[in-house]
Amino acid sequence: MTDAQKDQAIGRTSPWELAIGPEPEDWDDWVEYDGGAWPERKEIHYRCIPTICFNCESGCGLLAFVDKSSGEIAKFEGNPLHPGSRGRLCAKGPATINQVNDSERILKPLKRKGPRGGGEWEEVSWEEAVADIGARIGKALREDRHDEIMYHVGRPGEDHFVLRMLQAWGVDAHNSHTNVCSASARLGFSLSFGDDRPSPDYANAKFILLISAHLETGHYFNPHAQHIIEAKNNGARIAVVDTRLSNTSTHADRWISPWPGSEGAMLLAVVRLLLTSDRKSVV
Repeated sequence: MTDAQKDQAIGRTSPWELAIGPEPEDWDDWVEYDGGAWPERKEIHYRCIPTICFNCESGCGLLAFVDKSSGEIAKFEGNPLHPGSRGRLCAKGPATINQVNDSERILKPLKRKGPRGGGEWEEVSWEEAVADIGARIGKALREDRHDEIMYHVGRPGEDHFVLRMLQAWGVDAHNSHTNVCSASARLGFSLSFGDDRPSPDYANAKFILLISAHLETGHYFNPHAQHIIEAKNNGARIAVVDTRLSNTSTHADRWISPWPGSEGAMLLAVVRLLLTSDRKSVV
């Protein structure tokens, strides 16, 4: 790897600019000074371990800074070699350390003890938990009680495997945060592209139209937001249709704040204009 390639990998455009993160050859022994020990210059030696943030579906790249003296994770920062996030994170990435160190973090399966709603739980082994849940699901399927089975997951990340499994069982009850978070935007993507979370080539776009609860609004999908800003810097025009003055709307060349629920009618009007005129664009 040449010096120029190294600079590009860690987010520098020249050797005189600040890097986004440690260079890969330093990951095995990255040295920083302990700010709490000032004025003493106390070195802390870290081993940087690449991992992934799972606080949203973006899956941005993280570096876990493991204190070599204690073996404990001290912090998380962006991984400059990750092709999606390229070392840049939103606030959720570094906050992952709070999940690691949370005193109330559940590390073993818990089974209800006492009456429902009593708030009492007891720890059980993974083997016992899987056997118990599997037996209940199997019994319901054998008794043709498919509508009594519901699978709920906070953030699905298994690439639709569970959905296919539930469909094979004849179960139509998959639930997650997506139902109230980004389902409408994902449906549009699915109907248009056959995938609910595609990665459009925003960086090379000339015009970008973002509708309502699009995946890129606010904090969501950091890699997409990066490429949208790249496109804007390269001259692309951005139009946002959103009732709110969202973070994305503030970067738009055109912001339309429609009456809630009227977006469909507006888009049909645009389609009609395109079909009844010789124009290739309404912009």
